[in-house]
Amino acid sequence: MAPRYRNIAVIGAGPSGISAVKALQEENIFDRIRIFERRDKPGGIWHYDSTPDLFPTARNLAESRNAIPKKLPQFASPSPEDTTARTGIYDSLDSNVGSKAMAFTHKPFPNINSALSVKQFGHSNPTHPFRIIAGYLEDLFKDYHHLASFNTTVEKIEKQEGKWILTLRQSGHIRDDELRDYWWQEEFDAVIVASGHYSVPLVPDIPGLDVAFKAYPTKFEHSKAYRSQNDYVDKKVVVVGGNISSADLIVDLHPIVKGPLYLSQRGHNEALQSAWDLPNVQAKPVISSIESTSHGVNVKFADGTTVADVDKVIFATGYKLSYPFVTPDPVTPNNRVAGFYQHIFKIGDPSLALVGQIRAAISFRAYEYQAVAVARYFAGRNSQPLPSPQQQDLWEIERLKYKGPTALFHEIKPDFKEYFDFLRALAGPPAENSDAYELPAWKDRWAEQAFEVLQLKDKYWKSLKRVADSSSHTKAKL
Repeated sequence: MAPRYRNIAVIGAGPSGISAVKALQEENIFDRIRIFERRDKPGGIWHYDSTPDLFPTARNLAESRNAIPKKLPQFASPSPEDTTARTGIYDSLDSNVGSKAMAFTHKPFPNINSALSVKQFGHSNPTHPFRIIAGYLEDLFKDYHHLASFNTTVEKIEKQEGKWILTLRQSGHIRDDELRDYWWQEEFDAVIVASGHYSVPLVPDIPGLDVAFKAYPTKFEHSKAYRSQNDYVDKKVVVVGGNISSADLIVDLHPIVKGPLYLSQRGHNEALQSAWDLPNVQAKPVISSIESTSHGVNVKFADGTTVADVDKVIFATGYKLSYPFVTPDPVTPNNRVAGFYQHIFKIGDPSLALVGQIRAAISFRAYEYQAVAVARYFAGRNSQPLPSPQQQDLWEIERLKYKGPTALFHEIKPDFKEYFDFLRALAGPPAENSDAYELPAWKDRWAEQAFEVLQLKDKYWKSLKRVADSSSHTKAKL
């Protein structure tokens, strides 16, 4: 039996792209599989870049898009660096999801902890240093290097006469003793977009921010640019945000900054309350405006208070969903991806699929299940058919009612079992003439294992509070 689609492109070689290429290759049925990665190696966001991404302004985001040459293929002058390809990894970063549930079902993580995590959470804890995660991913990819084109940016994908045309740009070529980019196009029957959603920093639109940034650019950054505690010693700092990135920053910075650490939040994750309650943290409402003066930067809050002469404002405010190469762009102004059934299949044209466009979903393992389901569908071996386009539209309408129109639309929590069961049922069993495997049935303990790190963090944060309170009490007695 012939596959539904013969030639498949995968965009991105991070965890979701690696999942996709592995699942496709194991079907043993496709004529051609190609994977395109803009970095020089697999692993995606799990690699360290010493120079961080630029602070996101409208100007530098616009400059990241390149004009496509009129005639292809050809060599052209090098395009400006897309700084969003730089990762948000910092040197002391450990994984946030419990390793037993985070890892792919077919390969556990090496049992290696960082010294910092052992100090905070004890030996054999469920975290791993980012370098261990990166090495794990690179090791998984070793069988697929022959399918990959590295240093290759997908500039555009567009459906023409039943085929997906990918416009590609590969950097690093030497032509006539000059550095050049090579531009070309390739044609595919189907495309899996696995480029992730942790590239383009999201910063709220605040009155005065653009003017203040132009006057004092070093005073503003996104959490993606965070690299070391050393950069904030004795600095007056405002952190903006109410989720895990903000919590991790608070833990790192609260004992070392000048004066209190100001924490601005519109709302917050109640599961992280122990971080918000740490000593030397002063809660503030949303920022109403930012003022630049001849002396520096003042931050004004919605309660009418002002913090003057701020050294750093760190926005731990998440990321913009970004698929600018997809025509038409599926990202809405509210920061969700529209028109994809179950966050995967393009409604009306399932030859375009997303893998990895979900959040709060137990990380790598969810990508694995998505990838296997897509590979079996592309191979024509899926056990259950996709519903009609009309039924898929109804799913999206109901999902909007349930989760709303923002990026939370893609949040799987708390419906882990339902989502994993759907993917496993769609995929079905492996074909006899394939190298594929059967996806394990969902186990409730996976959710418990996934949140083990958060429970350990909560315990550690509370211990910091107890120590600080005890110290204050002792000083008061003296």
